[in-house]
Amino acid sequence: MPIRKVKAAILTPVFCIALTAGAAFGQDSVKQDMKTAGTDTKNAAKATGNGVSTGTKKAYNKTAEGTKTAADKTASGTKTAYHKTANGTKTATDKTVQGTKTVGKDVGHGTKVAAQDTAHGAKKVGNTVTGKPNPQ
Repeated sequence: MPIRKVKAAILTPVFCIALTAGAAFGQDSVKQDMKTAGTDTKNAAKATGNGVSTGTKKAYNKTAEGTKTAADKTASGTKTAYHKTANGTKTATDKTVQGTKTVGKDVGHGTKVAAQDTAHGAKKVGNTVTGKPNPQ
């Protein structure tokens, strides 16, 4: 048994040193893992910030582009409405002038017919008073 005690006395410190070295290596590994995790978090935050920045710039540019397009379409629509209104007004004016001429002609003709009928009626009354026969 004395050999076993000697072996145990020699092996015990060797195992202690081996376990201590293993714990030291384990601490370095944990320390490195923490550094890596911190670096990964920092890089993820940068990437997120860059993504948000890019998205914001794209949204701004698209909004500006949409606003310009809407302004151009509004200006074009306003010009079209102006021209259609001007054309409609000209057409309405022309139709009013034409209608006024037609009415003027009709009134003139009606007045002429009424005057002739009045003259003919007066002639008939005059013939009746004088005793002349009425021509048929």
